Amino acid sequence: MAKTTENGRYSSDTRSIRTISSSHIDDESSLGSDSEINGFTSDRQTDKYGFIGGAQQYSEKSAQYVPPEVLRQREVKWLDMLNHWDKWMLKRFNKVRLRCQKGIPPALRGRAWLFLSGGKVKREQNPGKFQELDSQPGDPTWIDVIEKDLHRQFPFHEMFVSRGGHGQQDLFRVLKAYTLYRPEEGYCQAQAPIAAVLLMHMPAEDAFWGLVQICEKYLPGYYSPGLEAIQLDGEILFALLRRVSPPAFRHLEKHKIDPILYMTEWFMCAFSRTLPWASVLRVWDMFLCDGVKIIFRVGLGLLRCTLGTREKLKNCQGLYETMELLRAIEPQYMQEDYLVREILLIPVTARDIEREHHSQLKRWRKNRGELNFRPAPRMHGARLIMLAEPPRRQDLQQNPTIVIEEPPPPTPQLKKSKEERKSKKKSAKKSAPIEEIPNPYPLPTDTTPLPPPLPPAGPPDVDSPHLQEAPPADIPAANKSGLQQSSQSLSSIDQDTYL
Repeated sequence: MAKTTENGRYSSDTRSIRTISSSHIDDESSLGSDSEINGFTSDRQTDKYGFIGGAQQYSEKSAQYVPPEVLRQREVKWLDMLNHWDKWMLKRFNKVRLRCQKGIPPALRGRAWLFLSGGKVKREQNPGKFQELDSQPGDPTWIDVIEKDLHRQFPFHEMFVSRGGHGQQDLFRVLKAYTLYRPEEGYCQAQAPIAAVLLMHMPAEDAFWGLVQICEKYLPGYYSPGLEAIQLDGEILFALLRRVSPPAFRHLEKHKIDPILYMTEWFMCAFSRTLPWASVLRVWDMFLCDGVKIIFRVGLGLLRCTLGTREKLKNCQGLYETMELLRAIEPQYMQEDYLVREILLIPVTARDIEREHHSQLKRWRKNRGELNFRPAPRMHGARLIMLAEPPRRQDLQQNPTIVIEEPPPPTPQLKKSKEERKSKKKSAKKSAPIEEIPNPYPLPTDTTPLPPPLPPAGPPDVDSPHLQEAPPADIPAANKSGLQQSSQSLSSIDQDTYL
């Protein structure tokens, strides 16, 4: 049976990987992903990855520091690659591999994983499939097993710390959907940490398609009944160890330590339960780019660092001591920089793995007969996955994560009416006559005669000449002289006043 350790990891053997047990989580107890529900106070200490209380005590020390300006430059490069993904994968895949080895920027890691694994293309080619599977009730047998394992997946991470919280709900949805998508395989306990790591970086639907690609392309047959594929890869790992580290190979062979005893959790969980989180993310960046050879290199590197010299083997006098040493690997061998360097230096290629796979398969058939479960051929890397299922251009288009609703544009009728109004205003302005206003104070050079002054209705008011009323329309000729005299008198008064 699985045993949970202090830092949230569990140790298991082949008998406990696939278990059938019953447990039920009350649907009404879904209180959200708030870690305070489980007794954690608001002043709890979490690392930058979301782990509470030092569950990943080696992550902060082993994490590589990247300057912010370098991180921004990498983000710009990755955005350009994601916008032209098919061209980069077909023509400049070595550059993509190099950037995965340097580490994918955290802000784009989830999107990059989905593109690398082929989950983006798979999702676009199966629209609405996840929603269809999510709406179905599922097999009650698998439902009980999944609910039993929900609280075991990273119990000290903020996303999964609450029983029945949103993180556990999404994990349940993804695992249940996979049992409906592949009913012949069902559910395996080691699938839960794979799905949980994906959910930390992407929504539930994307995590589902990422899980599908890992189970079918990267690690086919690992989670099928009988675990024949993982046992076969254990023999491949042991054969490759003879070339990489002969002392470690001889020690394990001497004490008859079967590879299935120490590599099952490593390979089936893709080291998500073994390494510090900074190293887990770097391993996954390279694993989703180059395939299962990265998992083999990590396993070979850990075995060589732990059992590769005589001095290290002095304290391992038997099976028990060796297993304890492999379960508690020294932290310096798991640090991000050291581990990545070891991965790149170990000379194991995809061709070596395939060659050893054929030889071990012949030996299996000779000693045990045919395999009970024949998985699909394994794809070694993102480029081969893309070539096997060529995507359409619309499959690689990135949908915006934030959509701002703009007001609807005006209808053509409203536009016409506005244009008509403008034209009417223009025509009205053009047709309106411009009234010429005479200058009441002409200049000496101005020959335009002044209009005749208005006659007063009563006795002339010298103080306010502008408030006089207008004369009637028809003025007798006899009164014209009187008006002229009055105007002359007013003009003389005005001159005296202003001068």
